[in-house]
Amino acid sequence: MIRQLVVTYVLLVAIAIAAFTVPVAWVLTEQLRQDAVSAASREADTAALLVAVGDTPSQQALVRLTDAYQRQTPGRLSAVFGASASTGRPDDAISRALAGERVVAWGYQPALRADGLVVAVPARAGDGTVVGAVAVAYPSAPLRQRQWQIWGFRAGLAVGVLIAAALLGLLLARRVTSPLRALTRMAGQLRDGDLTVQVQESGPAEIRTLARTLNTATGTIDSLVRSQRTFIANASHQLRTPLTALRLSLDNISDAATDPALRDDVEQATAEVVRMSRLVNGLLALARAEGDVSAPEKVLTSDVIGERFDAWRAAAEEKQIRLRQSGPSPGPVALITRGHLEQILDNLLANALESGAPGTEVTVAAGTHPGHVLISVRDQGPGIAPELREQAFERFWRGGSRPGGSGLGLAIVKQLVEDDGGTVQLTGDPGDGLTVLLTFQPA
Repeated sequence: MIRQLVVTYVLLVAIAIAAFTVPVAWVLTEQLRQDAVSAASREADTAALLVAVGDTPSQQALVRLTDAYQRQTPGRLSAVFGASASTGRPDDAISRALAGERVVAWGYQPALRADGLVVAVPARAGDGTVVGAVAVAYPSAPLRQRQWQIWGFRAGLAVGVLIAAALLGLLLARRVTSPLRALTRMAGQLRDGDLTVQVQESGPAEIRTLARTLNTATGTIDSLVRSQRTFIANASHQLRTPLTALRLSLDNISDAATDPALRDDVEQATAEVVRMSRLVNGLLALARAEGDVSAPEKVLTSDVIGERFDAWRAAAEEKQIRLRQSGPSPGPVALITRGHLEQILDNLLANALESGAPGTEVTVAAGTHPGHVLISVRDQGPGIAPELREQAFERFWRGGSRPGGSGLGLAIVKQLVEDDGGTVQLTGDPGDGLTVLLTFQPA
């Protein structure tokens, strides 16, 4: 924005300079030409008067005038006595002046052997008859040099003014955009999770109003997030405690029951309680993910993958599924919010173990790709049909090939990944397993 303001300001100044300087320079150039014509005309008229008198003193004065003009100027002054004199050129200025014509012309001048101005006037006696002619030739080179000086001075002045305008415009633009830069910094801090940030209300009235609105909105959002976190903490305690107590009661009933039918009913009730606990845990995890606005940190992906493998190894061995970590060691470093990658891998590993058959393998690989860090989790289960993969990220969706779980695992994964500016994608051929591709910003 600063560049645009400076460019606009300089452009306006340039237009103003051009609108003023070019016409003035043009007028001065034309005035210079007119002054040259006037000066040559005065010299020619003076000499013509001396030619018209024709006596000895006048002729001597004419000789002195001619010599002085040629010594003091780059021009030439020539005089012809007698109306019948001729230069041999019918279009020569002298010939035209002898014919009674006053000549002012620009072009090549033989007397100068260069381009220039010629002013030729007839010398008339008292009765009006032409008794001679005078021609003053002045070269164009001095005039052109003066014109270049005029244009060059104004061009240099214009460049100087434009440079000064650019510097002044830069200062003004930085001053005008300073409140906007403060708002941008505030937005960056909000993006990084700092909901306590406030911005100074300065600048034009519109920007002050915007800053005041953002400060109010930030405070409101902070209050809402705090309320949501408090609700999640309370709900976690209020929902988990009775479910845990109910499951313990069912276990006690199952241990004391001797009737097979009663034992089956208790086991079904216990399974429903377990499923409800998993559903509650999933909903709470999703609520935490939606309300988490913490700033991403540098995470060594290979270390987190190794830690989660240690936590899930017993469950994998129980199902006779092998966990395999792939990729360079140490793995790439990504920008991920603290705890997010652990939750992501826990949900993906839980899904992979749920759908995998004994003797299969779950592979987690981390590597780099141009512009981002790539993590893949591949199982050897039934997979998901391509037309159902977008729906798989919806809440409570459970595909026919993966009937277990609460239907919240992939929804939680997508929320956590996108909160950190990443992407998640499902690939793989149906019947040949499922691969979950995660991308994160590199550190």
